[in-house]
Amino acid sequence: MKKKTAALFMTAVMTAAALAGCGSAGQTEENGAAQESGAQTESADAAQEEDADAAKESDAAQPEDVAGGETYKVGIVQYVDDASLNQIEAAIEAELDAKAAELGVNFDYADYVYNGQADATVLNQIATELIASEVDVIVPIATPVAMIMQNATADNQIPVVFSAVSDPVGAGLVESMEAPGSNITGTSDALDTESIMDLMFAANPEIKKVGLLYSKSEDSSTQPVKDANAYCADKGVIVEEKTGTTNDEISLAADALIADGCDAIFTPTDNTVMTVELAIYEKFIEAGIPHYCGADSFALNGAFLGYGVNYEELGTATADIVADILVNGADPAATPVVTLDNGIATVNTETAEAIGLDYSMFADMCEELREITTAKEFE
Repeated sequence: MKKKTAALFMTAVMTAAALAGCGSAGQTEENGAAQESGAQTESADAAQEEDADAAKESDAAQPEDVAGGETYKVGIVQYVDDASLNQIEAAIEAELDAKAAELGVNFDYADYVYNGQADATVLNQIATELIASEVDVIVPIATPVAMIMQNATADNQIPVVFSAVSDPVGAGLVESMEAPGSNITGTSDALDTESIMDLMFAANPEIKKVGLLYSKSEDSSTQPVKDANAYCADKGVIVEEKTGTTNDEISLAADALIADGCDAIFTPTDNTVMTVELAIYEKFIEAGIPHYCGADSFALNGAFLGYGVNYEELGTATADIVADILVNGADPAATPVVTLDNGIATVNTETAEAIGLDYSMFADMCEELREITTAKEFE
């Protein structure tokens, strides 16, 4: 359950407060300390009650255990809340439930679902807790989580099955896509940057300047940014790069690209930008600049176009690998990384109308063209 993140954070805050209190002195501070202690106790109780309620909801949602069937503990760790990653998590859980019924086993994930909220410290704490809980497999969603879980399992060799890692080889997670070579494998949402750029220039052949908006802290953006630079260089098009690692920095970077007079903006499968898309898409609309991105969730949150894989299918494929390893004894080191067909273009029709951009030619340029309107989450 994602609310475990809040409990971990509360524990850290309470520990820090208690250590600070050890340095206090004087009888006159006793009442204040008592009040602070009482407040901490109430906060802790509230957090425990919240987790208990969430646990009841999760337990109610998960199918009953199969009598006599083997039970496997599955830890699921999401990098941050965004529409695509949420969709992947839901698909993983749904497929684990289906596989449990099919195979006559139990996949216990309800007690081991976490969200790191893009905080490396929290993610490392989660890794420690999952190892202490002796889970049978860890499923990290997104590259930063996969890298932390890989490091955490180097000695104990708990299987790791990642999802939505754009460049597993480039990130150093696997030796090759065909033979990962260690305790880790999974599914990749590798991006076809050239195809996105083709769509961009088909919609507007007169583009003179392309903006690249991404987080410099995410390995998933490295190769697509190189590819976009190379593509634009071949066309003699100017490239402006702006980066950031926080929501505020990304928002300022978006402002800078608008001020630089970019004709179009490209963002790869970047989770940091994804979390702030709802706050910046109207800026691009007002400036009349289409935002081309590496996932359909960007289009859901207001960008002109999202391009890439079907994330529900990606989550399903991830769960299938988990079941194969746990139930059938498949070796992660010899289990190829799964990459889905990458060719679904999702256009936000509201944004397209607002900026007056024709996208009818996309239907003949990609595997599938979907239309969507702005919302926070997929239905």
